[in-house]
Amino acid sequence: MPEKLKVIISIDVTETDPITPRRYTLTHSDATGELVLTIGSEYNRRQISGWYTRLMRDEVLAEWIKQDTSYSLDVYCHVSGGLIFGGSSMRESIFLSEMPLVLEALRFGDRLLFDRYVELDEAVIKIHLQSSGRDYRVVEMGTPREYVLNK
Repeated sequence: MPEKLKVIISIDVTETDPITPRRYTLTHSDATGELVLTIGSEYNRRQISGWYTRLMRDEVLAEWIKQDTSYSLDVYCHVSGGLIFGGSSMRESIFLSEMPLVLEALRFGDRLLFDRYVELDEAVIKIHLQSSGRDYRVVEMGTPREYVLNK
């Protein structure tokens, strides 16, 4: 997967700072299999504004949320509404089956942040399956430590 992952660091963050605000925009190409991960203080709206992405709604957005003295990694996926293919239950199933790959890409793509802030590997991962901008369902998927690539 590392060879298929292109990571873009926005000019408003560094490879190790800040933790918040730190947001991830992940898209993929069905044609090439390439994943594009942008890391910045805001989501990369340009990356998800193309006609294909707007039609498919298969982008993944994520961000770090500080809760008291700990963090969570909140991941957002659109499962219904708009001009998408398949019903929400089918899309939910697809997103959840692909989520380990998504989380490996996020963890690998931002590995220098995790090296600097080792406590982030113990953060709870919350997957927000969204419909029309609201949570349809929230699923916890462990911690980033579970998605470290052994390569």
